[in-house]
Amino acid sequence: MTADESGQRPPSGGAPRVAVTRLRLTNFRSYAALDLACGEQSVALVGPNGAGKTNILEALSLLAPGRGLRRAPYAELARTPGDGSWTIVADLTGLSGEARLGAGVDAAQESGRRCRIDGAPVPSAGAFARHLRLVWLTPDMDGLFRGPAGDRRRFLDRLVVAADPEHAARAAGLEKALRSRNRLLEDDRSDLRWLDAVERELAELAVAVAAARADTARRLGALIAETADPASPFPAALIAIEGSLEAELSYASATAAEDAYRERLASARRRDRAAGRTLEGPHLSDLLVRHAAKDMPAALCSTGEQKALLIGLVLAHARLIARLDGAPPVTLLDEVAAHLDPLRREALYGALDALGAQAWITAADPASFAELGDRARLFTVSGGGVRETR
Repeated sequence: MTADESGQRPPSGGAPRVAVTRLRLTNFRSYAALDLACGEQSVALVGPNGAGKTNILEALSLLAPGRGLRRAPYAELARTPGDGSWTIVADLTGLSGEARLGAGVDAAQESGRRCRIDGAPVPSAGAFARHLRLVWLTPDMDGLFRGPAGDRRRFLDRLVVAADPEHAARAAGLEKALRSRNRLLEDDRSDLRWLDAVERELAELAVAVAAARADTARRLGALIAETADPASPFPAALIAIEGSLEAELSYASATAAEDAYRERLASARRRDRAAGRTLEGPHLSDLLVRHAAKDMPAALCSTGEQKALLIGLVLAHARLIARLDGAPPVTLLDEVAAHLDPLRREALYGALDALGAQAWITAADPASFAELGDRARLFTVSGGGVRETR
């Protein structure tokens, strides 16, 4: 079934509830063994800093393409002391019914993570997208609008991957092709035919990455404009991508943009060799965000406004995924409610409830969950264990 231009799938007789109903961890971070049965309700995790709340969210994030919400090397995920192995197993009701997803690293494994669905090996975590989509928001993202462009590109790519899991492989391929070109440019004696071939691959990947980003930004921007609520404490955002290829794709075909970019790469070899890097491409693009009501760049807004804009963006993205898939994604919120006043906390929990998403939410202070009521099961995290307290 295909989506129309708005991203809306035709009704299918009721959206499925996507939820992780049981999570088991072995030798993962602070957990020697964890078996958390939670059903389809949302999950609230409370405990002191360092208790291991974020570790649970990180484990869930590794059931999506990419390196998870902390982007940590796999070796760092293993419990210490230990043999370097770790395992994540999640039972869920998913987009394709019930399933069991597994990810982990063996002690003797050199790189990558092994992935399984219902016990059968699959090539990568991209295969999990048939069953589960994930979005997340963490404290590390609070400085997104004032930080370097690279942080915003990674944020944008995360938005794209949630809708199009194949984007993760394209983005990784782009980085690899850029490294290959830069190495070849360092050596004046490089075979020009080999450099031509690398630039051809680079141009193909660059246009594919830029097009996917532009498409996601367009769909998300349209949804935000359509659903904007002036009374919401999470203001609507205006979003755009600043980049030469993204701009070119607004008026040229992908084939024409690819040919033109390949020609520019060839003519810029001397310049790029002197710079030691490729000076044009989607690896330098930036996500531009403005406060819609104030028509103000997000970077110039107050800290509180930036936080509210970011929450609004993530919620809008979750709604977009719900439109594309016919079911909302599982939403991971790490210490998001801690710095919100009661009104905004109630608005956040109400938005998640209206979306129908299972949320996994962490907080150090139980008061952060006061407005949550019975919309989630409450678990206390301490001493490498988890126990239900409500």
